[in-house]
Amino acid sequence: MKIDFSKPLYALAPLAGFTDLPFRSVVKKFGVDLTVSEMISSNALVHNAKKTEKMLQRSQREDPYSIQIAGSNLEVIRRAVEIINEREGVACIDLNCGCPAPKVVNNLQGSSLLTDLPQMGRVIETIKKYSAKPYTSVKMRLGFNEKNHVEIAKTAEAAGADFIAVHGRTRADRYKAAVDYDAIREVKKAVSIPVIANGDITTPQKAAWVLEYTGADGVMIGRAAVGKPWIFAQIKEGHERADAKLICEVVLEHFDQMIAHYGEYGAIIFRKNLHAYSKAGYQGASAFRDRINRITDPAEMREEIAAFFSQPLKEEGQ
Repeated sequence: MKIDFSKPLYALAPLAGFTDLPFRSVVKKFGVDLTVSEMISSNALVHNAKKTEKMLQRSQREDPYSIQIAGSNLEVIRRAVEIINEREGVACIDLNCGCPAPKVVNNLQGSSLLTDLPQMGRVIETIKKYSAKPYTSVKMRLGFNEKNHVEIAKTAEAAGADFIAVHGRTRADRYKAAVDYDAIREVKKAVSIPVIANGDITTPQKAAWVLEYTGADGVMIGRAAVGKPWIFAQIKEGHERADAKLICEVVLEHFDQMIAHYGEYGAIIFRKNLHAYSKAGYQGASAFRDRINRITDPAEMREEIAAFFSQPLKEEGQ
């Protein structure tokens, strides 16, 4: 359950709709140090939403494992923390202060907490006070419309956060603007708790550069791991491009875990993952995506996956 910052820490970012238990379990095979649940609404958690209960579950492989919550109502946050306290195998409770989605922001959750730093501080203090887990962390952006990243980070530290993950964009930037690695470096210099850099880290070379440039204690990778869960092994062990045999094994294992976790509907949910996996460099990828969009039967989809991913990869540059 220890989160070790004695060497660079490699974390999987929480991504709504992608970083569910089956995906995190697959990524864990490739050496990721820390996995985080999808963002969970504290309101939904407190009101016993069945879907939310499933989102809390972790794979046996996940250690350390963090659960990310969103919210700003202190009483609801306290009750959510008490529910998480009852779960085994959770090392950390993470507060989302970065999600830019309007339905989250409109409820003073996610990145809108950056518009009310005193309240953000109170939420962190509440988590810290009631949590029985070893760590409390914060996932933040650089600001809401304008950058005030140092002030945000210092507020999180003063409220008791054990570490922070910094996405190098403001809420207004969404996912489009260039990531400001200078700002992440400024945050690292301003606080004494560990800082994890996040945003557009897409290759092993970029990960090494970001660590060096920002001085961060780790990197957090989200979208670049979708369709390439082996990116963590490439970073940590210097592996080259994944070969076709490995990709086929990973995709089939991921599919099987989706069916085990969600039942037959897992096949339909998995389409978006197949879209990402098929971009690794295969002939006929567009036609394959078209076919799987029409398949609902898990057995039929598994056959289609096995046939498509058993072909050799195109040479790079083709």
